[in-house]
Amino acid sequence: MRVRTLGRSTVPVTALGFGGASIAGLYEPVDADTAAATVEAAWRQGVRFYDTAPHYGVGLSERRLGEALRAKPRADYTLSTKVGRLLVPPGGDGDDLRHGFASPGTYTRRWDFSADGVRRSIEESLERLGLDRIDVALIHDPDRHEEAAFREAYPALERLRAEGVVGAIGAGMNQAEMLARFMKDTDVDAVLCAGRYTLLEQPALAELLPAASARGKSVIIGGVFNSGLLADPAAPGATYNYAPVSDELRQRARRMEEITRSYGVQLRTAALNFPFGHPAVATVLAGARSTAEAADAAAAMRHPIPGQLWRQLREEGLLGADVPVPGEY
Repeated sequence: MRVRTLGRSTVPVTALGFGGASIAGLYEPVDADTAAATVEAAWRQGVRFYDTAPHYGVGLSERRLGEALRAKPRADYTLSTKVGRLLVPPGGDGDDLRHGFASPGTYTRRWDFSADGVRRSIEESLERLGLDRIDVALIHDPDRHEEAAFREAYPALERLRAEGVVGAIGAGMNQAEMLARFMKDTDVDAVLCAGRYTLLEQPALAELLPAASARGKSVIIGGVFNSGLLADPAAPGATYNYAPVSDELRQRARRMEEITRSYGVQLRTAALNFPFGHPAVATVLAGARSTAEAADAAAAMRHPIPGQLWRQLREEGLLGADVPVPGEY
């Protein structure tokens, strides 16, 4: 599988990365054995970049991912986690479904973008992972904490990078505007942009991606299915940005699906490959909750996509004429 480094760092990532939220029971339960088998299936497919966060199942994703990777040669994979939420006892009653995870609500999340909070978060993540280092540390969802993120959290990550505690630093969000500020105003290596550079919407193309290209930095793309719609637009429970889908958007996605299928390509395959049309994109994350889903994502990355497919999407106004597509650079 193709490998790139993040920005000007020496941290490598495979074109397909493993999104660790699903194995923590995102929306529906995943047992420990299935989670371990899913990570192993991704490994067998050549995936060597694994992304997690304390937020995912209040630490469950980190614990499960660490257990699954512990027997692997540490130099053979790249691990990313996040800072900004500390996990503190006691937890809530029952499960964590209020935050989207069908897993035990054993801790309470507490926002903390202070320098001390960043260091504590890294230390606690290492303990949950049971590993000796974190390769990539990202400031997670600082939407309502912008100034603290830039004034305190980012300088703390910069110091940790200088000390060799982490190899690459950045931020991860479900918006593009503040990520563009990180690109322009800091020395991040990469940012993770979730849901804002997909077949359905490309706001990251306005500032974020050009800024990354101009500065030799990288963008990690997550949320390529817009929380489900682009994976299966016909599914009754399909969501868009974690909310019910409008008829207009569903019809647009279904027309995209008709076009991709006419070229022998699944819509989810086109959605997973689409971000690589921009040279700043280093890797795309795909979550998986089963061995079949892990294998399907890897197969999608290998599936050839004819250039005419992208041209027809443009001709029908489903992609803008200025939106780059794979094979154009």
